[in-house]
Amino acid sequence: MRQRIIILLVFLFNCAALFAQQDTLRLAFSVQGVVVDAATNRPMESVLVSAPDASVATVTNADGRFTLKSTVRIERVSFSHIGYNTVVHQVVSGNALRIRMMPVALTLSEAVIFSGDPLHIVQSAIGKIEANYSLQPELLRCFYRETVRKRNRYTYISEAVARIYKTGYGEGVWRDKAALEKSRVLLSQKRSDTLSVKVQGGPTQALYLDAVKNRDMIFNKEELTLYDFRMEQSAVIDGRMHFVISFSPATQDTERALYYGTLYIDCERLSFTRIEMSMDMSDPGRATRQIVVKKPFSLRFKPREMSFLINYSMDGGTSRLAYFRSTFRFNCDWKKRLFATSYTVVNELVVTDIIHPAVQITKGEAFRTSDILSDKASEFMDPDFWRDYNIIEPSESLEHAVNRLRRQ
Repeated sequence: MRQRIIILLVFLFNCAALFAQQDTLRLAFSVQGVVVDAATNRPMESVLVSAPDASVATVTNADGRFTLKSTVRIERVSFSHIGYNTVVHQVVSGNALRIRMMPVALTLSEAVIFSGDPLHIVQSAIGKIEANYSLQPELLRCFYRETVRKRNRYTYISEAVARIYKTGYGEGVWRDKAALEKSRVLLSQKRSDTLSVKVQGGPTQALYLDAVKNRDMIFNKEELTLYDFRMEQSAVIDGRMHFVISFSPATQDTERALYYGTLYIDCERLSFTRIEMSMDMSDPGRATRQIVVKKPFSLRFKPREMSFLINYSMDGGTSRLAYFRSTFRFNCDWKKRLFATSYTVVNELVVTDIIHPAVQITKGEAFRTSDILSDKASEFMDPDFWRDYNIIEPSESLEHAVNRLRRQ
C-alpha cells in the first residue's frame, strides 16, 4: 500500500470553530422499528434496512433499532444480514415494525460443491469488478458519525449528512470527493479529557478505504503476493450464496503493517459483497507509523486494533458501497504516569440514497483529507436536529452519552 490511508491526529484539545448550517433536506415519510434474531430474540446490529421502491437505506444500531425516511411513501422495507434469510415487509402506516430474522438453514445439493483455489477466486472477482460495479459516476447521500470513548465513557460525538461523489469503478479513488450538507458536534468539557483524538478526513475515509475501488490496499498483483488465502465455510447474504475467503499476512518482511481479513464473494456474480480487514498489530511501532500523524512528544501511544468493515449492496445488477465502519482502539499515557488510558474511536457511514443527476462536487465545497469534522460542525444544541433526516439511530448508550455531555 503506497499511500497512508488511515490518518489520525492525537494532540491537546482546543476549541472547534462553529458555524450555522442550512437545513435543506426534508423527508416527509418514515418507518421505524426494531430487528431481532428470531431464535434468541436479541437485537441485531448493522442489519441493512432499505426501501426498494424509494431507493433509500439505513442500518440498525446496537439496540437493533432503525428509522427509515424518504421523500416518497414507503410501501415495502427489506431487511438483510449475513447468515439470515432476507425479510421483505409490507408497511402499514403508523405502526412500528418488529422484524424477526431467521438464521439461514444452509443446505446444499449434493451436486453443488463450493471449492477451488481461493486466490484464483479472488483474482477472478477482481477481474469482474468493472462488470459488477458502476463505470459511471454516482452521487450518493450518506450519514456519517464519529465517536470517541475514553475507557467506557464517551468524550466526543460528531455526526453529518454528506454527499459523496464516486467516479466509475474503472478509475481510482483519487478523484472521488465528499461534501458536508449538515453536521453537529458534542465535546467533553472535563479537564481530564483535554487529551483527545481527532480524525482527519471524516467521510472521505469511506472513499479511500473502498477496497474494491482502491486497489492499492490489497487487490493488485503486488499486494496479493503478500497474503495467504484460505477457503472458509460458505455463507448466505441477501438470499445469495457466497464464497467466504479469509486472508492473513504471508510475510513479516515489509515496512508497513499488513492485514488479516475475510472476503465475501457472490458465487454467481463473483462480486465482493462484504470485506472485513484488521491491521496486524504484532509490530506496534510499524502500525503506529501508518496511523498517527502527530502527537505530543511525551505521550506514549500503543495501538491495539484498527479494523474496517465494508458492505456493498446490489441494485439492478450493479453493486455499490452501502456501509462502512472503522474501529480503532489504542492506549495512551504520559511517560510519568503508571497506568495507560484506553481509547476507542468508531467511524461509520451509511449510504442513505442516490442523487440524480450525479453532479460532481466542486473543489471549493469538497471535504479534504486533512480536514477535521469537529472543526467544521455546528454545536449539538437542537434536539430535533435530525428530525427530517435519514440516519443511523443512536443506541441507548449513545443517547445517554449525549445527555451526560450536555449537562457538563
